[in-house]
Amino acid sequence: MEDGDRLETAESPIGQRQARREARRRRRTLACLSLLLVAGAVAAAVLLASGGGSTPSAHRAQARGPTRRSPARGARQSSTTGKPGTERVPILMYHVINPPPAGAPFPGLYVPAGELAAQMQALARAGYHAITMDQMWAYWKHGTTALPAGKRPIVVSFDNGYQSQYTNALPVLRRLGWVGEENLQLTGLPPSQGGLSEAQVKGLVAAGWELDTQGFSHADLIAIDATQLAYQVATARSVVRRRYGVPANWFCYPSGHYDATVVAAVKSAGYTGSTTVVPGWASPTEDPYHLPRLRVLGGTSPAALLSELQAIRADPPPPASYSG
Repeated sequence: MEDGDRLETAESPIGQRQARREARRRRRTLACLSLLLVAGAVAAAVLLASGGGSTPSAHRAQARGPTRRSPARGARQSSTTGKPGTERVPILMYHVINPPPAGAPFPGLYVPAGELAAQMQALARAGYHAITMDQMWAYWKHGTTALPAGKRPIVVSFDNGYQSQYTNALPVLRRLGWVGEENLQLTGLPPSQGGLSEAQVKGLVAAGWELDTQGFSHADLIAIDATQLAYQVATARSVVRRRYGVPANWFCYPSGHYDATVVAAVKSAGYTGSTTVVPGWASPTEDPYHLPRLRVLGGTSPAALLSELQAIRADPPPPASYSG
């Protein structure tokens, strides 16, 4: 119940007029409560019909906030060995899932939906299955996994919060029973400029996607003062958790820029770890605040993507700081 929804205690009635007024107030209160209960039941039914269910997540994530809902298709019971996992995990990075418009300043960041679908299908045929960052962490720490038998984990992440990630990427992953990782930029990319609406973000969460953040405005974190850094890192996490009811355990460095001060701010805000733009495979034995990712550019064929993944598998971990 929100602070503004507190129910007031009625005064003792004095005279018939006040008694009637009190009775009417009570009837209105009961009617409102009944409507709220019905609305809650309908919302729960819609959520279940769309595939609601508990998404396996790390014990640390569960302690920090509510868990997300997972899609019915591809949902699996997790199993835990109690023995930390040792497998390295590739993390892919996407931006706009559309063809580049004429004159786009960074056309490589545009991947058409058909291209994405072909890449995801090739990964599935190669034995990969998409998981979330929290699921990766649970596997590394506790041996908890929801992977289908014989499948290898991969994380498919999307940066900034472009609307095409909901309209185009979500259906592609859903057809495979996969989920994505959304690194949301909270301001600076409104729906009128191709950004996700709040309803679309909630739609991703309802579909089982993991929601994390890269701050408010895609700021260069190594170039701002301590107050602004706390705002972009700690306050952003608080807003995401409150607005969407998710743990938001992972931070994504805007443009991949970070140094020791930025990493300290991310740790202080309670994040489990953070991702970079340095290519490589994430490893359970390396610093979780310097996790590598592979940026997938427009025009990458399925075969080229598989080759790139193998080529970066043995790359060294990201450096202690990165400024582009």
